[in-house]
Amino acid sequence: MKGKLANSNQSLDIEDLALTNSTKNSESSINPSIQTIELYVEKDGDRLDKWLSLQLPDISRSRLQKLIESGNLSLNEQVCPNKKTKLKIADRLVLKIPPPTKLDLQPENIPLDVLYEDEHLIVINKQVGIVVHPAPGHPNGTLVNALLYHCDNLAGIGGVERPGIVHRLDKDTTGAMVVAKSDLVHQHLQQQIKAKTARREYWAVICGSPKENKGKIDLPIGRHRSDRKKMAIIPTEKGGRDAITHWEVITRYGNHTLMRFLLETGRTHQIRVHSTYLGYPLVGDQLYGSGGSLKVNLSGQALHAYKLTLQHPITEQIIEAIAPLPNEFSKLLKVLKNRQ
Repeated sequence: MKGKLANSNQSLDIEDLALTNSTKNSESSINPSIQTIELYVEKDGDRLDKWLSLQLPDISRSRLQKLIESGNLSLNEQVCPNKKTKLKIADRLVLKIPPPTKLDLQPENIPLDVLYEDEHLIVINKQVGIVVHPAPGHPNGTLVNALLYHCDNLAGIGGVERPGIVHRLDKDTTGAMVVAKSDLVHQHLQQQIKAKTARREYWAVICGSPKENKGKIDLPIGRHRSDRKKMAIIPTEKGGRDAITHWEVITRYGNHTLMRFLLETGRTHQIRVHSTYLGYPLVGDQLYGSGGSLKVNLSGQALHAYKLTLQHPITEQIIEAIAPLPNEFSKLLKVLKNRQ
C-alpha cells in the first residue's frame, strides 16, 4: 500500500540519528512543541498501525501504537484510538507527536577525545563502554552528559533528549562521531548522512575469511521477533528497513580477517547483523556470536568507526576525521599477526 505524506519533513532513523522536527501546520503553530504530520491513503489495505509504520519508518511501531491509543491520531477529522482500524482510499490522517518528556540532563566532567572542534561542531573519538545518550538503565555518565559539560551552548539542539547528536554508536563500539552545536548545523549534517554524502568507514575483525575480497550486503533489518535486545534480517513487508553495507578485506589472518565496512544506511547494529548473517560474526560480539576463542580481553566487539568524512556545513570544506585504533583493537591485531 502506498500513502502520500503532506506538510511534513520526516525525521531520520531514530535508532542511529537524532530526531528532526517536522514542518508544522496551523494547528501546531499554536503549540510549537507539537509535531503534526498529515497523510493520505492512496490504496485500500492494511490496518492503521501497520500502514503508519510503513509510511513513517523513522518512528517505531510500538510508539505509533501508543500515539494512536492516547488519542493523538485523527482519521477523517475524528479521533481514532483503534490501531486495528482498516484504511480506505482517500482517508486523511493527522498524527500529532507530543514533545518528548524533558530529561533532567546534568553536565558531567567526563574526558573527551576530541578529533576536531570549532564553534559549529565537534568530532570526538568515542571510547568503549560509554552510552551515547541517557536511556533506561543509563540515566547518566553518557556522552551527552560529557558534551553538555564540554560545550556550554549545546542544550536543546536537535531535541531535548539527544542534544547535538547527529548519529550514534553502540555502547561497545568505538570511534569517530560528529556532534552539532547549532540547529542549522545539526540539520545540515543529518541531511548529509541521509543523502549518503557523509562517508562513514568502520574497521572490524571478523571470525572467518570470506572467499571474495569485497562485496555488498543488501538485506533489510528489523527488531528480532523474540529477543528485543537484538536486530535481525527481517523482510520489508514484515517491518524490516532497507540496510546496505559495503565491505572490503584489509588483511587476512588465517581464520580471522580485518575488514573495512562502509555504510549506506545507519540501522541499529547494522554491521554486526549483516556480517553475522553471512556467517562471519565479529570478534568479541557476545550478542550476535560466541565472541571468538582468542585469548584477548576485549571490552566489546572488535568494531571501530575509523574514519568520518563530511562537508563542513558553514565553511563547506571537507573534514576527514580519523580515530586511532583503541589499544584493545591494536593488541588484537598483534596477536593475530603473531599467530600466522
